[in-house]
Amino acid sequence: MNPDVRAHFAPDPGYLNTASLGVPPLATVAALYDVHERWSRGRLSPPDFDEDVARARAAWARLTGVDPANVATAATASAAVGLVAAAVPDGARVVAAGGEFTSVTFPFAAHADRGVTVEELPLEQLATVTGAADVIAVSSVQSADGRMVDLPAVLAAAQRTGAQVLLDTTQSCGWLPLDCSAVDYVVCAAYKWLLCPRGAAFLAVRPDRMDGLRPLFASWYAGEDRWNSIYGLPLRLARDARRFDTSPAWFSWIGAAVSLELLAGLDGEAVRAHDVGLADALLERLGLPPQGSAIVTLDAAGGAAERLAAAGIRTAIRAGRVRASFHLYNDLADVDLAAAALSG
Repeated sequence: MNPDVRAHFAPDPGYLNTASLGVPPLATVAALYDVHERWSRGRLSPPDFDEDVARARAAWARLTGVDPANVATAATASAAVGLVAAAVPDGARVVAAGGEFTSVTFPFAAHADRGVTVEELPLEQLATVTGAADVIAVSSVQSADGRMVDLPAVLAAAQRTGAQVLLDTTQSCGWLPLDCSAVDYVVCAAYKWLLCPRGAAFLAVRPDRMDGLRPLFASWYAGEDRWNSIYGLPLRLARDARRFDTSPAWFSWIGAAVSLELLAGLDGEAVRAHDVGLADALLERLGLPPQGSAIVTLDAAGGAAERLAAAGIRTAIRAGRVRASFHLYNDLADVDLAAAALSG
């Protein structure tokens, strides 16, 4: 990775927790300072934020390989999943990875009263699903341990079973290049690997699935001409995926536009190689095999988490294991710190 990229960031050494919360670029922080200063002086107007939402939408579309016209904005991944869950028929069969992050599964499970069932299978078995299914819902990278789904195999399984695919890219978009153009629904919360303020999220809808979703969050902001959609009927929503937009948490999108444009301008394969290279370097120093993911988990026995914390290294505990995650602002010095703490 070009060292000039790391100059965009200034975290304290030992931050290995991007899978929980990304560190923003300095330019993002500056943009947020600026907008709050203008707010304090009464120098803001709601339409001022429209350009930032549009910039963020376009940048995320580039990262994901989809058309911006097929992208809706949201505040959280679970709300985006909920829109899809509300559209499945009564008695639907949803297949998900076992131990999946609950923002992917809970919105479907909440429809149990309609006979909707959520069947959990091991991640590796999603590609071998048999029988009719309505939705296969899975994260491209598992939050608990960094395992990656075989997306082409899942898409092939969906064709066999008649299922639609919902893919959560919250733990992948920003470090793992993916072409999501063939996926029915793609959701993403942007505050992790995409380094945005919390409150910015996305839903991409394949064009042939657009009319199957009900715009449950319909508001003036989702209007075809939003600033002429603020009073009175009839319903006049945007014709593209903007019809599913939620009214934005404005300040989040100021930061999102800056962070996403930075990431969209990088070589995705170089980012992946950098992040995965650091994660595998830590595993190698601990005598463990490489995993090929920017997220690694380690045995928490023997006080591993406490030793890391004592050395000033920030990680997380997930599913009873220490989870470490590496991104653009990390380097081999962070690997050295963690390896020394765990080997001492």
